[in-house]
Amino acid sequence: MALDLPIREPVWLQEFKAFLMRGSVVDLAVDIVIGAAFTTIVTSLVEDLINPIIGPLIGGVDFSNIFVVLSGERRASLEATREGGAAVLAIGRFINTIIKFVIVAFAIFWVVRILAHLRLKELGKAPPASTPTEKLLTEIRDELRAARPPA
Repeated sequence: MALDLPIREPVWLQEFKAFLMRGSVVDLAVDIVIGAAFTTIVTSLVEDLINPIIGPLIGGVDFSNIFVVLSGERRASLEATREGGAAVLAIGRFINTIIKFVIVAFAIFWVVRILAHLRLKELGKAPPASTPTEKLLTEIRDELRAARPPA
C-alpha cells in the first residue's frame, strides 16, 4: 500500500526561482559572462600585442616582468622571485592592469554611447532641447566669459 503524500515546494524556493527568472537578473548574468570573455580578449590584446610593441620602445625590457624586490632574493622572473618567498612590487603587472582598465573603459564608453544613440533612433526622438532655464544660464555664462579680461 503506497502512501500519496503531497510534496510541496518550499515558499523560499518558489521566491528564489522567481528572483532568478526576472529579466534584470538574467540580463546581469549574461552581461557578466560577456564581460569576462571581453576581459580575456583585452588581456590578450595587452599582453600579446601592446606589450611586445612597447617593450622595444623602452629598450627591450619585458614590460610585464618589471618588479622591485622589497625583501628576499631577486631571481630571473617575477614568478620565480615570488616562489622564492620574496616580497615584491609588481610594477609591470600593475601598469598592464591599468592599460587593460583603460581599454575596457573606452570600449564600454563606446558601447553605451552607441546604445544610447540607437535607443534615441528607436524612439524616433531627437535629443531633448534645452530648457528656457538652461538657455538663460548659457547666455549668462557666455556674457561672463566675454566680460573677463583676456589671460
